[in-house]
Amino acid sequence: MFNPAAKEIPLQQFVEVALPVPLRQTFTYRLPFGLHENVKLGARILVPFGKRQITGYAVALHTELSEELEIETDSIKEVIELIDEEPLITEEILKLTQWTADYYASVWGEMLKASLPAGINSTVEQVVSITAKGRDELLTVTSAKTVKVQILQNLAANGETFTKELANVYGTSQTQRAIRELTAKEWISVQHKTLSANVKPKRRKAVRLLAPENHENSKPLTEAQNKVIETILENEGEMLFTDLLETADVGASSIQTLAKRGFLEIFVQEVLRDPLKDAKIPDLLNLTLTDEQATVLTGIETALQTEKYKAFLLHGVTGSGKTEVYIRAMKTVLERGKSSLMLVPEIALTPVFSRRLRAVFADEVAILHSNLSNGERFDEWRRIRQGKARIVIGTRSAVFAPLQNIGLIIVDEEHDGSYRQHEMPFYNGRDVAVVRANYADAVVVLGSATPALETYHNAKNGKYHYLQLPNRVGNRPLAKAEIIDLREVFKIQGKDSVFSAELVSAIEETHEKGEQSIILLNRRGYSQFVLCRSCGENIRCHNCDITLTFHKRENRLVCHYCNHREKTPRSCPSCKSQHLFFLGEGTEQIEDILKRRFSHLRIVRVDRDTTGKRREMERVLEKFSEHEIDMLVGTQMLAKGHDFPNVTLVGVISVDAGLALPDFRSAERTFQLLTQVAGRAGRGDLQGRVIIQTYYPEHYAIKHAQTQNYEAFYAQEIAFRQKLSYAPFVALASILIKHPNYNYAFDNAQILKDCLLKADTEKNCRVLGVAPAPLSRLKNEFRLQILIKARNRAKLRQTLDLALHDAQERFCDLKIISVEIDPMNLL
Repeated sequence: MFNPAAKEIPLQQFVEVALPVPLRQTFTYRLPFGLHENVKLGARILVPFGKRQITGYAVALHTELSEELEIETDSIKEVIELIDEEPLITEEILKLTQWTADYYASVWGEMLKASLPAGINSTVEQVVSITAKGRDELLTVTSAKTVKVQILQNLAANGETFTKELANVYGTSQTQRAIRELTAKEWISVQHKTLSANVKPKRRKAVRLLAPENHENSKPLTEAQNKVIETILENEGEMLFTDLLETADVGASSIQTLAKRGFLEIFVQEVLRDPLKDAKIPDLLNLTLTDEQATVLTGIETALQTEKYKAFLLHGVTGSGKTEVYIRAMKTVLERGKSSLMLVPEIALTPVFSRRLRAVFADEVAILHSNLSNGERFDEWRRIRQGKARIVIGTRSAVFAPLQNIGLIIVDEEHDGSYRQHEMPFYNGRDVAVVRANYADAVVVLGSATPALETYHNAKNGKYHYLQLPNRVGNRPLAKAEIIDLREVFKIQGKDSVFSAELVSAIEETHEKGEQSIILLNRRGYSQFVLCRSCGENIRCHNCDITLTFHKRENRLVCHYCNHREKTPRSCPSCKSQHLFFLGEGTEQIEDILKRRFSHLRIVRVDRDTTGKRREMERVLEKFSEHEIDMLVGTQMLAKGHDFPNVTLVGVISVDAGLALPDFRSAERTFQLLTQVAGRAGRGDLQGRVIIQTYYPEHYAIKHAQTQNYEAFYAQEIAFRQKLSYAPFVALASILIKHPNYNYAFDNAQILKDCLLKADTEKNCRVLGVAPAPLSRLKNEFRLQILIKARNRAKLRQTLDLALHDAQERFCDLKIISVEIDPMNLL
């Protein structure tokens, strides 16, 4: 019954939208009539932005405008279209992405876009078409030399065309200029078209048997028709149409006739694209936990029972059985009706873990990483969103998986730099995982044999609870490590040598016993650079301040930063001398040398050049585990998380280049790489051996990696960090200013530095720079760097935010400036 005294709920008149544009703010739009009650937070919305239309995300709703906004109501633009009746983004992910964008000084709209699977967003593209005035103008044209005339002719011949297609033909800048001028003269019209999402549910024709009362029995069935029915019965009464054709080996007409006679029904059903469809799922292992594993698991399970946030550092040596602890903890979480998330640093590790998880948890497991097809990723994401998969394994972006009721988050190899996103939007998957666990009152376990210094420091200070697995399963000994001083090798052999006699001998002994080996060099390509012996010039990339790397297989010089490729010259480009010298070894050269020296061995190289094809890495590792490959040669891809019981030898050609990098984490990364790759040896019942070749055997990172003594390395490295004011003792921000014009970049950098100094009124921060970045030019852009150090993170952010606002007021071009909070490297 109508109650005149009842208060009406005020309609939502305005929506605040986060847009994926390089501006750290949200935008207010008016909701048109009919959408006031339909828009929900997290829904995608199509809105006008400048001269284009763009997909944004609803992050707040208002019945009226706040006076603080100081916006004229009449000036507010209206929402064009509501894309989602039901939001794709959950309330939890909205909150998490907002924190992430704020903490990393990133863009909320970009973060929300990154949280969704690739291809799910509709795109809006600009299209142009010729007008009647434009056609009349073409009749008067006598020459087709200008871009404007050529575009008019193109539009007259082909009709409505995407601006992007014209830019591919005539160049972006010339096309944009021509379109502006042609539009002003009314010779063309410009519109925007919304394109549907690139990825949709996969649908396939299927058949199912009907109940006997539907059958028309006037005629007997043919042999083919009987075979169809038998085949469907063998497959539980329902099959895909194409599978039925193939299995029954009949024609489509037999199936269609049966459908007409009421024996079966032909319908369309959704088919999930399963990333593990053709994977070999291992048998379930009935493992008994060691006393150390049981103690660690008890600590985690006790925390799970409280249903309160708790963070653990699980510090376990390589081969100590961390994975089994993870799986047991996940079982406990599932039994409690909650879900689990497991992050791994490399795509190469997901097949290993996901197969094992599928063996234990069946279809409860979903996988998320960028090497899946868009369709597979979309289907996995929807299974998670619908609650059909309660265990998720993936790389860093999986931290935004739409899991509900999370009880446990695991970050394996938490020290790994791959968790850091090095382009917009910036974030560290490990740290975001800790925050997500905090928001969800969940337990988070950070696992590693070589924890990041900041993580171990947090554990020592009580921020994280410390759990330890100091011994390998079965009390197997750690691999014995030997350091080979290449300076002594040079004295003996009288020349530089890639392989010491000790390493060659170890390879021979290992394979005579039928065991396997891994050879590591963290540099791909054949030779690191090409030098002219006559004039001393080295061949550099045209776009970057980097020497080109020689790749022998394709006979090309390649830039590993911008992917510029050019033919290998026969003479020096500068002086035309033919005395070119190829210096430095890469994995391709190591592979060649080993294949010549050990022609009887099956040797395979594993790096980005050989594993570019989808699932190639997975196939190689499977062959290696089945002993179809004797030796793997590769980069750091081989150092993480792999378990090969028959590997007894790891040879490290050199890690000296990594030590020489101008970055405060170079020693830490070298220690971690050596310790991790050493952990690949001796994981079975056989004693492992590690041989490390170096010109710097006295360096503390190498000495402590030899003994795999993390505590000793930490004590020495943390002292340096404290003395030089680096993390974890200071909050650090790295600001990069990038532009093709050096003077333009420098002028904007100087404005920003002045604003930083002005904003730091209490002298809480130390501002270093402006200076050229260690990699001073990449992808045809000069790179300038400003570093900010502060004892207090809040003061750093306050100074940075004030400075950026002031710089914008002074017309500083913020689009060329990127800010990294807690950078993983300073290159």
